[in-house]
Amino acid sequence: MPVQRITFPGHDGSQLEARLDMPNGPHLATALFAHCFTCGKDIPAARRIAAHLAAMGIAVLRFDFTGLGHSEGEFANTSFSTNVDDLIAAATWATQQGMPPSLLIGHSLGGAAVIKAASLLSGIKAVATIGAPFDPAHVVHHFQDALPEITRDGAAQVQLGGRPITIGKSFIEDTGNGVLGDILSNLKTALLVLHAPLDQVVSVDSAAQIFMAAKHPKSYVSLDDADHLISRPEDAEYAASVIAAWGARYIERPLPAPPIATPEGIVRVSEADPDGFLQDITSGSHMHLRADEPLAYGGTNMGMSPYGFLSASLGACTSMTIRMYARRKGWPLDHVSVEVCHEKVHAQDAAMGTGEKIDAFNRVITLTGDDLLEEHRARLLEIADRCPVHRTLERTSHVNTRLKP
Repeated sequence: MPVQRITFPGHDGSQLEARLDMPNGPHLATALFAHCFTCGKDIPAARRIAAHLAAMGIAVLRFDFTGLGHSEGEFANTSFSTNVDDLIAAATWATQQGMPPSLLIGHSLGGAAVIKAASLLSGIKAVATIGAPFDPAHVVHHFQDALPEITRDGAAQVQLGGRPITIGKSFIEDTGNGVLGDILSNLKTALLVLHAPLDQVVSVDSAAQIFMAAKHPKSYVSLDDADHLISRPEDAEYAASVIAAWGARYIERPLPAPPIATPEGIVRVSEADPDGFLQDITSGSHMHLRADEPLAYGGTNMGMSPYGFLSASLGACTSMTIRMYARRKGWPLDHVSVEVCHEKVHAQDAAMGTGEKIDAFNRVITLTGDDLLEEHRARLLEIADRCPVHRTLERTSHVNTRLKP
């Protein structure tokens, strides 16, 4: 997916550095992503979730809050409320570009911020939180020892994540008034709460409090043994797939007209992991799949292999073709199942007369029906060979390739 580098003015006019993950195909909806306390827009979880949603046609705007990452401004002058104001500024910018957000996603303190922002923005249909605190003041325990200095001097430098961060007194005072109970009880959007039970930074008790305070529709999904930052690729991938599947239920995504001569729409494949082989696949606008390689071949086994998809195409087309014929004839066929196995064989073993290797698809068809006659079964076996994908595989195909400018 194309990732655009942009800036927009934050709550105090400081330019905020952002990334806009745009779909390769039609743009169907827009989401905002709020990162965790003192993190940034480019942490692995944010990148993966943004890429996954973009593959589904949902653009994602992720940005560094004021004073963090590459954004302008002084972090010492920020607070929980200014984070919320930055989110509102991001929504305003996106709306001005003709892409008003309908989904908010927040990680950790960003999760608390999107809950509050959702109560102040119009058009928000769904909110997803990851490891979010019920009380934003929970972050204070990260620099508890510095509180006397902050109270006395108005600010103090603390070490967070191995780097120095200046915390201002206004941040302490503001988070102390940020309990979300009343906001959640009046929230008029769908809510998804994702949290790891073993989270050492924000207790899973916060997830329970958030969930219980909110009204339906609401959902909770456990991230099992993930860490707070969702740093493992498989955990980020899982969170991304859950948010994408859940969000599609609540976000209105109008179906665009299919391209001429391609009624199924265009199949788009985008690399999800440059260090591995995981791929995001979209067919049309609403079908999302993943392709990968097995562990033995350097993949992560999070999706079918390319040959697996090819075998699935043959199997599905075979089953559909048999069903279509039996339905037209009125035959008592109760169920069809197809097993397909792909392998490379020597052409001479396949009676081709050469020593070259060719692709062989071994297909086993099961036809179920108590009243199905043997002549029905024999005819349906013949019909299986008329499956369009079968014929495509047996014919010579042409692949025309060009580079996109």
